[in-house]
Amino acid sequence: MVYVGVAADDGKDDVAYLTDKIANLRIFNDADGKMNLSVHDVGGSILVISAFALQADARKGRRPSFDAAAGLEQANDLYERLCQALTAGGVTVECGVFRAAMKVSSVNDGPICILLDSKRVF
Repeated sequence: MVYVGVAADDGKDDVAYLTDKIANLRIFNDADGKMNLSVHDVGGSILVISAFALQADARKGRRPSFDAAAGLEQANDLYERLCQALTAGGVTVECGVFRAAMKVSSVNDGPICILLDSKRVF
């Protein structure tokens, strides 16, 4: 499962970076239990969910700021481009509905959550 938050300064280069990183990140265990396989290697699929809240900045005050988030048109465009690029790269992809109030559940196989940032801020 991939949650995607689009920043106002994101563009096509960010989509390309994340497409490559998501499709090729070695996060699945090999026969020795070492994280050494990508979604391609395991024949897996990806559920991509638009998550505006990932752009929340709660460092100041008690209410998160979404000033860094992209506007609706830009965010939807880049979200759709990411889904299309992953699919074009041979990954089986299901996409959530942009701006929809969805109920999503997941079962984690191990306590792993990896943050990716195309700007490499962290």
